This record gives sequence, structure tokens and C-alpha cells, in this order.
Amino acid sequence: MNTDMHGGKTVTGNPANGVGKRWSRWRIAAWAVAALILLLPLVAMQFTDEVVWDVADFAFAAVLLFGVGVPYELAVRKTGGTAYRAAVGVALAAAFLLVWLNGAVGIIGSEDNDANLMYGGVLAVGVIGAIIARFQSRGMARALFATALAQALVAVVALIAGLGSPGSGPLEIGALNGFFVALFVGSAWLFREAARGGPERGAA
Repeated sequence: MNTDMHGGKTVTGNPANGVGKRWSRWRIAAWAVAALILLLPLVAMQFTDEVVWDVADFAFAAVLLFGVGVPYELAVRKTGGTAYRAAVGVALAAAFLLVWLNGAVGIIGSEDNDANLMYGGVLAVGVIGAIIARFQSRGMARALFATALAQALVAVVALIAGLGSPGSGPLEIGALNGFFVALFVGSAWLFREAARGGPERGAA
């Protein structure tokens, strides 16, 4: 509670509460979206035979969503910068989509193509880079740029070696990997903006 005297009038306010409430609404919305993602396959199964999920599929989806949601929740609670929070959100969303897409249909050929295991290395670059950076904004920017580079290298290897044939053509592989490269680069740019914006607040 902050109290200031202006012209004989007492002004009382607590700006932290407003920020907390605003971000609380964002967190509620994020978890609501996560729940919706889990419910969509269940609803779809009632109307089409094209979607067939078992308990293991729902368990995998739940673990994946919580694996993304919990780190973001921690970032929101422990950091004050909007750019840092956005950077974390973009990076986690990219990782989630990469794992989900790979598990569902595969990026290089089908989901059974062993070439898709290379994307595990992409995520490892990001995780190891984040640990080395101790989650500081400047180091996180470098880690996400490295992750984008690793993603691009996987695409180059797949295209040169023809690993996607016959399931995925060069255009499809290039477009999908380009999408993830753009997400990782966007996250890196946001982390760099967070580093420029003030003192580091993302330290572990």
C-alpha cells in the first residue's frame, strides 16, 4: 500500500496489485487453453473416426502441456519484464509444437522416420544453452539463436540427404523448419530486448 500527499489530498494505491491481477488473468487464460487442447481430441472422437486417442495419448499430451506450462508459470512469477515473459512463452510454444508435430505426423517424412530424432538435439541445444546462461536474458538470447541455427542445420541435412522422401518434399521440409527457425529467432530477439530493457531479473 503506497500513500502520497498531493495538494493536501491523500492518494492511496497499490499498483502491484493491478499488475498481479492482469498477469493472473493471463495465467488463467493460458491454463484454460491448455485444458482446451486436451479436450479437443476427446470431443473430436465423438464425431469422427479419424481421431483415435487412448489413455497413453492423453497422458503424453498432459505431460507435454504441463512441461510447458509449469516453466512459463515460474517465469511469470519470478520475472517482471514483459519482453522476458514473452520470450519464454515463444520459446516454450515452439518447443511444444516441435514435439507435438513430430509425435503426431513427423516433420521429416512420417512420425516413424528416425531422422526426426535429430530434433531432440535441437531442443537439447536450447536446454543446455539456457542452463549455461543461468536463464539470464543476454545468455538466453544466444541460446535461442543457437537453437534456431540447430533447427536450420537439421533442415539442411534432411534436404541434402533426401531423408524426407517420399513422405515430405523439399518445400514442406523447408517451410516447416523455417517456421520453427522464425519462432526461435523471435524468442532470441525478445530476450535481447529484455536484456536491453533493464537489470537482469531472470536469473535462476
